[in-house]
Amino acid sequence: MEFRDNEAIYLQIAAYISEHILLGKWKAEHKIPSVRDLAVELEVNPNTILRSYEFLQQQGVVTNKRGLGLFVAVDGLDKVKAYRKERFVAQDLPEFFRNIFLLDIGLQDLQERYEKFISENYKQPINQQNENK
Repeated sequence: MEFRDNEAIYLQIAAYISEHILLGKWKAEHKIPSVRDLAVELEVNPNTILRSYEFLQQQGVVTNKRGLGLFVAVDGLDKVKAYRKERFVAQDLPEFFRNIFLLDIGLQDLQERYEKFISENYKQPINQQNENK
């Protein structure tokens, strides 16, 4: 995983875990990797992973089953979507709107590029991917 300098590493790892949930790789009640296993996989300090997991527990995305480990919460997918949507709308969307305005990019062009991106990167929409698994 390539980390960016403009955001805390534990938040980037939380986003990585959230993306696995959004893409349907980790479903509700699925056991997620242990702190040590994920730390080795991502080549970071286990304390950083622990901080990511604590953040996701506070958000209600993962739950701790004592003695068994951490699992995706029953409503984890909904919690991830709500948190990520709120964050995107508040932080990223205004900058995106500013750029398309300044660069005079029309909605038709955006629609075409969005559809091309989806067809090249995803075999089917994420909502359908999650339903089929």
